[in-house]
Amino acid sequence: MFKFLFDSDTWQEIYGGIRKNKTRTVITIIGVLWGIFLLVVLLGAARGMENNFKNLFGDFATNSVFMWAQRTEKPFKGFQKGRRIRLTTSDIEILKREHQDIKYLAPRSQTNTNIINGFKSGEFNISGDYPVLDKVQKKDLIYGRFINNNDITNKSKVIVIEETAYKQLYEKDEFPIGQYVIVDNINYKVVGVYKRGNIGIDGEAAYIPFTTFQQVYNRGNNIDWMMVTGDTGVDIKQLESDIKLTLKNLHKVDPEDNRAFGSFNLAVQINKVTGFLTGMQFLTWFVGIATLIAGVFAIGNILLITVKERTKEIGIRRALGATPIEIRQQVVLESVFLTTVAGMLGIVFGGFILYILDTTVGSGPDPTLLNPTVNIPIILFAFFILVVLGTLIGLIPAYMATLVKPIEALREE
Repeated sequence: MFKFLFDSDTWQEIYGGIRKNKTRTVITIIGVLWGIFLLVVLLGAARGMENNFKNLFGDFATNSVFMWAQRTEKPFKGFQKGRRIRLTTSDIEILKREHQDIKYLAPRSQTNTNIINGFKSGEFNISGDYPVLDKVQKKDLIYGRFINNNDITNKSKVIVIEETAYKQLYEKDEFPIGQYVIVDNINYKVVGVYKRGNIGIDGEAAYIPFTTFQQVYNRGNNIDWMMVTGDTGVDIKQLESDIKLTLKNLHKVDPEDNRAFGSFNLAVQINKVTGFLTGMQFLTWFVGIATLIAGVFAIGNILLITVKERTKEIGIRRALGATPIEIRQQVVLESVFLTTVAGMLGIVFGGFILYILDTTVGSGPDPTLLNPTVNIPIILFAFFILVVLGTLIGLIPAYMATLVKPIEALREE
């Protein structure tokens, strides 16, 4: 077999056969090339979407839900509908005690006001938070630190500002840590500067200790909303329902009242997108492999026609002593050669398109596809499937070629 592979006469005959049917051969190669090209491009695009999705939500504990209080829509126990509900710090303690599946619970309060630094100022969201927020929504710090437990205990006048606020309030490359800014006539010491995440739910925000916020803005025990993260493996949707039921009991709300407490379940939304990406990858494989198979069958059909056209030639070779195995090997080798060339071209063109996508929609501050690539093992696996299919499909015309009888072939015009 290996001697046959390196026989120059074999390759000359294959080249001669391809040269006689240039148009047919080119169309066949394009058919197979298109299949692996589609597979590479679609898999790369799917990976780019997945990478972008992970990048967007990379700062969050994904098994999380955001919850806040609203107004009731049903009367209950003497209370009229439309009653305004307020979440409190007491609710937080009860929730922590009654729901052991909660990993992190971050009560939050927020307002919008000006931050002043000398002659520079800007309007930003000021958020009162606990250090646990950095576990639920990780901050990418440029300078300094985030709020710590000492800040909470001492009700410290410290602030962590977002990069946009830093650029607006300070000169370029000015070191802000230890300097003071004014918020609602109160001096706050800057202890950190962070880079805004890809999804900034707080907008252009600055953070001060929760206890400081409650005192300065006279919030008492009231909070605006909270972020809840479940332990690993916990059904966050069920945990969300359980927490709402507990809150309804605490605030004397009808258990069937669905408007009293609002929520946004991040985990559910992430699962929807993950399911979409999984479905897209399955569809990509299905379309790519189906196209590959169609192209390989085209090669089989071309070789069948070629065998028919070369009946006399095959008869002469048989008459000169060529064995059926040699005839079969040549036809199969021609099939493998065509699929290999088409596969390599498809991979090269697919990689080129992914490179173009990466340099266009994959770059910039808001990329659509982030690093759209395909793992080399996947490429090799697809290429291996292509060669195997090319070999198998080549067996059909190869078998037909061995059925040619020398005497009948020589009689054929």
